[in-house]
Amino acid sequence: MIQTAGVSRGIEVFLFQRASRSRLAAVLSLVLGLLMQTPAATAVSNPSAGANPRLPLVVNGDSHIVVMEYEAWFGPNAVTFQSSAALPLLQSPDMQTVGGGYDSADPAVIQRHVTQLEHLGVDAAIGDLTNNVSCIFNSAWFAEKYLPYCTPSFRSYNQTIRDNTGNLYPAWTKLGTRLKLIPQLGGFDQDVLFQDLDGKTSFEKEIDFFGSLLQNYPERQVTYEGKPLMLIFFGAAQDPNRSDNPMWFQVKKFLESHPELTRKYTFKMIAGYLDSQPLLWATQEVPAGPIELAAQYHFWSWVDRLNPTCTVAPFCPYFPSYNRAGNRVENFTASIATAGQNGWGCPNSNSPPYCPDDALRFGENDSYATFHASMVYARQLHPIFLIIHQFNEFVPPDEGFDANTTDDIEPANLWGGGALNAVRHEIGVYRRSIWGEAARP
Repeated sequence: MIQTAGVSRGIEVFLFQRASRSRLAAVLSLVLGLLMQTPAATAVSNPSAGANPRLPLVVNGDSHIVVMEYEAWFGPNAVTFQSSAALPLLQSPDMQTVGGGYDSADPAVIQRHVTQLEHLGVDAAIGDLTNNVSCIFNSAWFAEKYLPYCTPSFRSYNQTIRDNTGNLYPAWTKLGTRLKLIPQLGGFDQDVLFQDLDGKTSFEKEIDFFGSLLQNYPERQVTYEGKPLMLIFFGAAQDPNRSDNPMWFQVKKFLESHPELTRKYTFKMIAGYLDSQPLLWATQEVPAGPIELAAQYHFWSWVDRLNPTCTVAPFCPYFPSYNRAGNRVENFTASIATAGQNGWGCPNSNSPPYCPDDALRFGENDSYATFHASMVYARQLHPIFLIIHQFNEFVPPDEGFDANTTDDIEPANLWGGGALNAVRHEIGVYRRSIWGEAARP
């Protein structure tokens, strides 16, 4: 997901109980699941005990799920790494003529990413397909009428991103991974609710696209509130005033008017930089720790800053936000690094000095200071869904000009395998804070 500090816009962009219970019971449960003839879901409380690769993952009020934001954007006919400050260590032969990097459709790349995500100890990944939704899914007539930027070549390259993302479902299933996939839809452009010639909106078409994949590959599902989960990304900033008919409210009304969709899927709205949008907070007090969001907006957080010492007006100090579902924290996002209000680089440059309200990747001795601090709060909150931001975006504008201004985890030339090790360690500590030593990876 490519975001700027203030406004999002793309680059045209496991029933196991607690581990203290009988290990034999867990083994029997797994064996019974494997013998089942149909893919009935398996509920997950302690995923580190081992999710079933052949069954959906059911998340409920007792769950603690770790989800990684992941992008399958790259390839010769999609996004390249040419403008990126960091380059991944993983390479594909067919990318060498365009500056190097990898192709997200390369089977060797897919297998390596699955191995790395499993090594990290996450339960699921977010399949990000949020940008240029109407250009991808709607007709040439629609593009000509509403989307002057949607040229045939731009449309083709964005459809490659769609195809790469969809390809994860059969490819991951063939690999037999326990990892699941959560679709992330684009909801921030008003045109996603405009009807095409067939009478459907691109928002509906994107739901249908992922819905078909979830039906064909049910072992990839994360089910929540009894249905497969889909996320809707709205970026930043969000107008809290319903009378202004903001985009999030339009989508909410659209879903309420389409019960055939809400009967089939659980939708959750994600918005960015809620750390600096006090009108969306449960209270208006100056925060001294993580910020609870107002229940009426139902937003999940995405890329919040964490800078307790900054003094930049008007929103410092920065603390990440969270929302509740009953007596549980439902969602919390931990980030590697985040830009301040004015993005990366102060003044507008590709080198230090850093902005005083940035949350940088590295602390003393190259420690992952921002991520560690975020995970300390995660251990206090114990959310149902802990999102890690992020595995592999690489490209601007969200990603800046050096390692400190990039929030990717995938091994790259600027940090080697350091981020992979740091994130695996923090997830392990997080698991043990919930389940004890039995949760050790």
